[in-house]
Amino acid sequence: MIREITENDFDGLMKLYAQLGDNPIPQKSEEVLGVWNKILQNKDYHIIVADVDGAVVSTCTCVIIPNLTHNQRPYAVVENVVTDENYRGKGYATECLNFAKEIAIKNNCYKLMLMTGSKKETTLNFYRNAGYTDKTKTAFDQRV
Repeated sequence: MIREITENDFDGLMKLYAQLGDNPIPQKSEEVLGVWNKILQNKDYHIIVADVDGAVVSTCTCVIIPNLTHNQRPYAVVENVVTDENYRGKGYATECLNFAKEIAIKNNCYKLMLMTGSKKETTLNFYRNAGYTDKTKTAFDQRV
C-alpha cells in the first residue's frame, strides 16, 4: 500500500533512512521528535511510504514550494528516495514517486524537481524511467 506517513511510522522510516548512504539512525531526542512533529504538521511536506504488511519498505519526500513565478504555481521537490535493500526491484519506489507526482498535480505544481548524488547508471535510468529528465536543468548544491 502506498500512503503518507503517520506518527507511528517514525521507527520504520528511520531504519529505511539509515540505508541512504552514510546516514546513522538518530536517537529519539527532543530535538529529533520536534522536527518529526513539525513535518507531520506541515501540509506542504509529504513523506510517502510503501507499506508491506505494516513495514515501511520504500519512501520518498515531496515538498510543495509556493512560488511567485509561473503564474504563481508552486513546484515540488522530491528527496530522500530509498527502498529497503530486501525489497528493491519490485516497483515500490516507482509507486512512491507516482504518488508524489499525484500530490504535485493536486497542488497545481508546474514541475517536480529531483536531485540524486548517485552516479550509477542503473539509478539514473530508474529516475529517467520514472519520468524525470537530466536534459533541462543543471543542478548545483552547496553544503553549509
